[in-house]
Amino acid sequence: MLPEDCPLIAPIFVSHGSPTLIFDDVPARDFLVALGQSLPRPKAILVVSAHWETNNPAVNAVAVNETIHDFGGFPQILFDQRYPAPGDAALAQRVAGLIQAVGLPVGIDTARGLDHGAWVPLKLMYPANDIPVLQLSVQTDLGAAHHYRLGLALRALAEEGVLILGSGSFTHDLRSVDWRGNNVAPGWVTDFADWVNAALAEGRIEDLLNYRRLAPHAARNHPTEEHFLPLFVALGAGGTAATSLHQSLTFSVLRMDAFEFAA
Repeated sequence: MLPEDCPLIAPIFVSHGSPTLIFDDVPARDFLVALGQSLPRPKAILVVSAHWETNNPAVNAVAVNETIHDFGGFPQILFDQRYPAPGDAALAQRVAGLIQAVGLPVGIDTARGLDHGAWVPLKLMYPANDIPVLQLSVQTDLGAAHHYRLGLALRALAEEGVLILGSGSFTHDLRSVDWRGNNVAPGWVTDFADWVNAALAEGRIEDLLNYRRLAPHAARNHPTEEHFLPLFVALGAGGTAATSLHQSLTFSVLRMDAFEFAA
């Protein structure tokens, strides 16, 4: 039984979109603001961001997270943004231990802060930046099954009041982005999104792990996999009961879907 100050928090996947999401007047922004207000306050947050890629899993352990502006060509106001959330070295060791326990190598990074895949959604969800935040990297070349296994290893964290937040993009073909804001999705985006939504709703884990082969237009929606892989960590950490929290579209081809994964 959980102590009263240790809420059980289901893992969540969100689509973080463009760095401008913190200012854009779009449904996904409003959703993230409301999401942070509706969830139990976590004791800490472990963000699995598409924007930290390493050969082996790595978790950061810092006193205070620096804000990484890992983008270019945007207005200065974005580069002025800061999200100095505290870190948690003890929790980083806990995360590393859980990963090592399933036979995976893991490193601890004592310098890295939060990239925009982490701080953009967190700035909307928890603007006070007063909750300890850690990041866990993705291994793009190792695919969906590896990240599902990572999630399985981390299941105990939800019972310890830690929010596991997968942050990526439900679809991510940047070559087809319409920066003018046209929000009519082409069929190849809708077909892929519908397939994944159905597979999640029906708990078809094996199909999801083989989405690259089975889902329509998978390679077009994800020319590289890093933005889809955080979903599998959240799925593994939570369980097969996936609840759709949000669906919307930005820039014509970026689906902003979000899901909660209850045990």
